[in-house]
Amino acid sequence: MKLHSHMKSCLLLGAALLTACGDSAVDTPAEDTGPGYNLTLNMTEFMAHVLEPTADGMWRSAGWVMDEVDGYYELYPTDDEGWQRVENLAATIVEAGNALMLPGRAMPQPEWNTYSQAMSTVGLTAMQAARDQDEEAIFQAGAQLYSVCTACHQAFNPEILSRFAPGSLAD
Repeated sequence: MKLHSHMKSCLLLGAALLTACGDSAVDTPAEDTGPGYNLTLNMTEFMAHVLEPTADGMWRSAGWVMDEVDGYYELYPTDDEGWQRVENLAATIVEAGNALMLPGRAMPQPEWNTYSQAMSTVGLTAMQAARDQDEEAIFQAGAQLYSVCTACHQAFNPEILSRFAPGSLAD
């Protein structure tokens, strides 16, 4: 499918929102604080390589697009394999929330764990939605994930939100 300017705009917006997960006020390498933990990735790397592509995949699996060339079409999976992919993405969201709470990666403020746990909870909700192949539920889970990410960014890295103000994205 060829991407057209309106779809590009929608996808760029989604990518921009995901990129918001990538920057962090804390960008130092994580310390290995115990046997079995490999915390080599700093927070920006963790967000860019783990959370961002996963959330992007979730967000590109739900909703609708309307553009001038192709008209209206849905982003939802259309077969069992597609729904399995969304379930796998959701499971990664669950575990990313857990990984954010590891000693050496977690921030000392209690809100950090609250947001991380909320991410894992949303991931579980999305997993069930994918198992049920429930389009509305997967759309709502994506909205909840966006809310958790936004709230966390407001608390821990508010300047990143201004980078993605309306009109800041190029076609």
